[in-house]
Amino acid sequence: MVKKNTSKSYSMAAVALVIVVVMYVVLSSVFDHQLFRSSSLSQVSFVGTIQQTWESTRIKQTPQEMTSSATITCDRSHTSYDLCSINGSCSLDPKTGTLTLLLDPTFARSTPPLVQEIRPYPRKAEKWIMRRIRELTLTSSRTMDHTRSCDITHDSPAIVFSAGGYTGSVYHDFIDGFIPLFITANTVYPDRDFVVVVVNSKEWWMSKYMDILGAFTKHKTILLDKENVATTHCFTSATVGLISHGPMTVDPTRIPNSKSLVDLHNLLDKAFNPNLSFLKISKPRLILVSRYGNVGRVILNEREIKEMLEDVGFEVILFRPSKTTSLREAYKLIKSSHGMVGVHGAALTHFLFLRPGSVFVQVIPVGLGWVAKTCFESPAKAMKLEYTEYGVNVGESSLVEKYNKDDLVLKDPIAYRGKDWNVTKMNVYLKEQDVRLDVNRFRRHMNEAYEKAKLFMDING
Repeated sequence: MVKKNTSKSYSMAAVALVIVVVMYVVLSSVFDHQLFRSSSLSQVSFVGTIQQTWESTRIKQTPQEMTSSATITCDRSHTSYDLCSINGSCSLDPKTGTLTLLLDPTFARSTPPLVQEIRPYPRKAEKWIMRRIRELTLTSSRTMDHTRSCDITHDSPAIVFSAGGYTGSVYHDFIDGFIPLFITANTVYPDRDFVVVVVNSKEWWMSKYMDILGAFTKHKTILLDKENVATTHCFTSATVGLISHGPMTVDPTRIPNSKSLVDLHNLLDKAFNPNLSFLKISKPRLILVSRYGNVGRVILNEREIKEMLEDVGFEVILFRPSKTTSLREAYKLIKSSHGMVGVHGAALTHFLFLRPGSVFVQVIPVGLGWVAKTCFESPAKAMKLEYTEYGVNVGESSLVEKYNKDDLVLKDPIAYRGKDWNVTKMNVYLKEQDVRLDVNRFRRHMNEAYEKAKLFMDING
């Protein structure tokens, strides 16, 4: 009787075991199907946010998984820029402007070649200027031996961008170049070294900005258009294009390590390394940014204004930057100063060289209040400068010599501008207009600026 029960128990156990095995196989099959489906979708989804950086992938995945997950993604959701990422080993062909993701054929037999095209300049909405930017191709290739595809192999990722477009104006060199590069580096490759690859660079560009580029990376900059076309470079991964937060803007809330314009200033300090020794002096130094020639927004009574500022108590230094101005010398001069004043214009971009806490005065011509706020007021406050502005009255503008005071141009610039801020209307305020400042009125304004600059000097030297 005991034997029979025991035998029956073994039979029931065997049946139960068979059922468990069958259920396991079925569930495993379903799970594998879902996993394969999810994996396949992730491989063919080329549009979306930037994927995980190569560094974090390399740490968290095995070499086999790294090769199988390598892909190209492009984020085209922004109005001002596109950003593409090659998440894996890639080669750069200078002749064709092609970056190729190098796929191991073991994991790429069923994957069709990927192809994306991008003009790496953050002025996407401005079609006429984007036509001047070299278009690059991102694609993939199966190769058994990656080393055969590389003449020079870098052990770092690359950031690729254009120095074309509006390059030549120091304002655009920063808002379309170095500020977006700063944002991109700290967003995509924080605390990592990378290689800078530049397209559309002009002859003078590298010599003028080599110090700044040297502060971003220890690697030599690759100028794609000047490169030996027979030399192929390879990188661990690549980001093509630059992230922009807006004109002269670094938004700390959108960067993983919360960097700001103050941190950009610190990077410039590293680039130019002025090694200033601040001596106790009796007068705060004021940089008077001078516009000259037929460019618009010139201070017509500049000599008189300079004399007045000296009478207020400043040591005044006239600053007339040009394309050939040494940035290293400009940085040393402005960094050692206690304030800057000038009419709204590209040259005020040098406010980035001021020490946080010093004084920055923007003179705003008629009709330019809105653009002055965007270009310099908001960034200056983000830089922690003592920002003030002097709004030009209609009587101080040369436009009174061309237009009647009841004309909409002078009476209501906002209404005149309307929604169509075209080149003709823009030139009225930017090109046709000079200013003759009311010396006494401007003196009252600069008396307050002097007190702030003097206090800054007393504390910081």
